[in-house]
Amino acid sequence: MRRTNIIRTLLLTGVALLVLAPQALATAHAGEGFYGQTSDRTITYAMYIVIAFFPTVAVVFSIIQGRLEKRKHSTLLAEKRRAANVDWRGGW
Repeated sequence: MRRTNIIRTLLLTGVALLVLAPQALATAHAGEGFYGQTSDRTITYAMYIVIAFFPTVAVVFSIIQGRLEKRKHSTLLAEKRRAANVDWRGGW
């Protein structure tokens, strides 16, 4: 029941956005967006930002994954050491 409500809500939101999109495009003023008139310099700088963004995201996600893997391996090693140690086996 909960899953169908979530799917229904997402579907209705998507349909509403698609219905409202032509209205937003029709009110554009001569192709001018929120930023105003753009020049070649503006587009160039924006694309430099895009070019820098993707390698930065890849490096950050790689660092995060590396730390998580290191943490996982240290947990597994600690479990092995605990299993091998007589004091941690429990009992009398």
